[in-house]
Amino acid sequence: MRSLLSPIKFHFLSLLLLCLLHFAVTGQTLRVAVAANAQFVADSLKEVYQKNHPVKIDLIVGSSGKLTAQITNGAPYDIFLSADMTYPENIYKAGAALTKNREYAAGKLVVWTLKKDGISHLNDLQSSSIQTIAVANPKLAPYGIATITALKKLGLYEAVKSKIVYAESISQVNQYLLTGAADLAFTAKSIVRSPEYLHKGYWTEVPANLYQPIEQGVILLKHAKQSNLKAAQEFYQFLFSPAAKAIFEYFGYQVR
Repeated sequence: MRSLLSPIKFHFLSLLLLCLLHFAVTGQTLRVAVAANAQFVADSLKEVYQKNHPVKIDLIVGSSGKLTAQITNGAPYDIFLSADMTYPENIYKAGAALTKNREYAAGKLVVWTLKKDGISHLNDLQSSSIQTIAVANPKLAPYGIATITALKKLGLYEAVKSKIVYAESISQVNQYLLTGAADLAFTAKSIVRSPEYLHKGYWTEVPANLYQPIEQGVILLKHAKQSNLKAAQEFYQFLFSPAAKAIFEYFGYQVR
């Protein structure tokens, strides 16, 4: 009887070990902090990556400034995709990152409206038909800085500043527009290129010479060392792969 049970026990233990190993891999969870402008591109990156990698990825979306504050206060994030280079650089200098800041893409600014007549020129912002303009808070969001810079270069800021409604992030900017709380919004090109909003409203690109290039950086955070370092490193490297670059370009980003 003993010799008969031994192979059965061995087989059972082997299956148990395989199940535990599978759970160890598939049970991993990467927590990726993502600037609001990159929300939809991050969804696509996650979907493509998970086809070949059994790892769960949680995306935490917010303004770059707010996410930075969370990270410096100990939020358990593994990777941070910012909307600029300054926030991740500051995190690295503070000793909370494992890698130096590296640019993954450069974003583009657009003006978006749901009005049937659209917007043909930025001077239309002065029109009486435009009562409210949604802009990301420049203290928290790099796209907000780009917007104010562009308006000032055009000499329009003083004329339209009373119409501006500031939002915490690009996500909130979009909500202001979509709910009718704003007539027009300055948002990221990646938003209007997303499947969710591709056919909603009308948009026009803000000339790139009106604002500083929105170079966006990514860092691998120290928290990854405590949880899923190998998985975090692999996803971080994926962000610079040809497959990821193609996704960024589709969403309207410039990739060097």
